[in-house]
Amino acid sequence: MAKVLKTEEMNKCIGCFTCMLVCAGVNRKNHSISKSCISVKTSGGISGRFVSVVCQACREPQCAEVCPSDALTQRKGGGVTLDKTVCIGCRRCEEACIVEAIKYDEDERKPIICHHCGVCVRFCPHGCLEMQEVSD
Repeated sequence: MAKVLKTEEMNKCIGCFTCMLVCAGVNRKNHSISKSCISVKTSGGISGRFVSVVCQACREPQCAEVCPSDALTQRKGGGVTLDKTVCIGCRRCEEACIVEAIKYDEDERKPIICHHCGVCVRFCPHGCLEMQEVSD
């Protein structure tokens, strides 16, 4: 059964950015939080609670529908898988994402898209993130 990333416990988040650092390190071989698939930010100023912006694992992903090179294919359980070898870096997927979860890597000229690997979940010190099983 497929699993997808869920962020239902963000009320526990202290903004340590460990999830972002480990995501970038493992998936992008880079330790800049700008290379992470997940974004943690405040909901408003210094005293606001933390929120996360992450792929919602859409069942009918608009990002894949607008991709002119078919670099994005639907993933079991929701979301998409990126084939960098056919991606032309047009950024249409980034524009189509309704939650703004797709970022763009200016160095690679390719999108940064979560593939729900769960590495961020394993390293979150406060249990803010979890992988949930979903039907295919």
